[in-house]
Amino acid sequence: MSLDRRTLLAGAAATAALAARPAGAAEPVFRPDISLRGKSVLTTGCSSGFGRLTAELLARQGARVFATMRNLPRPEADELTALAAAENLKIHVIGIDVTDLQQVNNGVKEAERINGGPIDVLVNNAGIGITSPVEVQDMTATRLIFDTNVFGPHRVARAVLPGMRAARSGLIIQISSQLGRVIVPYSGHYSATKFALEAMSEQLAYELVPHNIDVTIIEPGGYPTKVWVNRNAYSADLKARSLKSHSDGYPAQMEQMGKEDGSGRTNDPMDVARAISALIAQPPGTRPLRLPVSPGNKPQVPINTVTAQVQTGWLGNSPYGPLVRAVHDT
Repeated sequence: MSLDRRTLLAGAAATAALAARPAGAAEPVFRPDISLRGKSVLTTGCSSGFGRLTAELLARQGARVFATMRNLPRPEADELTALAAAENLKIHVIGIDVTDLQQVNNGVKEAERINGGPIDVLVNNAGIGITSPVEVQDMTATRLIFDTNVFGPHRVARAVLPGMRAARSGLIIQISSQLGRVIVPYSGHYSATKFALEAMSEQLAYELVPHNIDVTIIEPGGYPTKVWVNRNAYSADLKARSLKSHSDGYPAQMEQMGKEDGSGRTNDPMDVARAISALIAQPPGTRPLRLPVSPGNKPQVPINTVTAQVQTGWLGNSPYGPLVRAVHDT
């Protein structure tokens, strides 16, 4: 699309007009008594944390859940299988490492076979963090975190989308972070990957409007999940192999690598599982593009509001307008 000065000025005027208008859809409301019977949900990263809690909650609400995790067999998979048997829940554990394209494609095909058709909901939850100054992040760490946090969700979305498009319905939920919109120093490439996930997901939301498929980005705050344990392991490995020429510039930060402590956090990780349930229960076409989840401060909210206004003001009257407005005007 060609944008001349007149088009840009018109876009700026439209942005100013939108500034006075409330942005975004109504926030989904969790209902513990809601039935998700008949819904199929594939969730990545279900060995612990948000993924495990989401799998349990949605299955107890009647959904058929495909709980995926890497490195099978493992005790966490056995625990989830035993729980499903004990409570007569429709939970199927499938091995998927989101960095492995063949595992992704085979896992999704297996889920669709068991389901007897396309998956209704994808929850891209698997993710990692590797903490250090950016200069200290070597290419091994950089490739791993982008492969997991960005390319992983892309692989899984591509695997489920042909089925969703054939069904002309579906929902993709991307687990991002507050740090996908704001940046904390010395947190490695975590924000870079989550910023990329946010942009990819927003573009996907526009492009899937004609196919009646919704995309929502959940932005959790800080929660005491096992992500801190895994992050410490990755960060300690990076510290051990770091080159002195890079690490010498950041002695205080290097000392703390691998020693993060998330145990003092008191937020309930079930907040995210409940938000996912509420989104699934919400009518198609009314779900928000972004959903901050945290009982505390949500510093990304004004950024989300301005982004929606700018996108609508810039492209709202262009040929892309119907796609953009369908996402931001719900």
